[in-house]
Amino acid sequence: MRKKTTVYLDADAYRRLKLLARARKRPPAELVREAVIEYAARHGRPRTAASVGAFRSGRRDLGERAEELLGGMGRDA
Repeated sequence: MRKKTTVYLDADAYRRLKLLARARKRPPAELVREAVIEYAARHGRPRTAASVGAFRSGRRDLGERAEELLGGMGRDA
């Protein structure tokens, strides 16, 4: 679903947008949408996997004993 918004550009920015759109054979609105998506991805909150922090082991010593607790993992039995 798309939402409509109004963006005011100064004359020079509008002229450059029109030139870019014409050169790429795409509508100016499409370039604006693409720019907003790119900006939001670069400057928005970093995405964290939904599983991060989702489980509790019940152990408080994992940080100190990680090597010991994971010892042997990845080795053939």
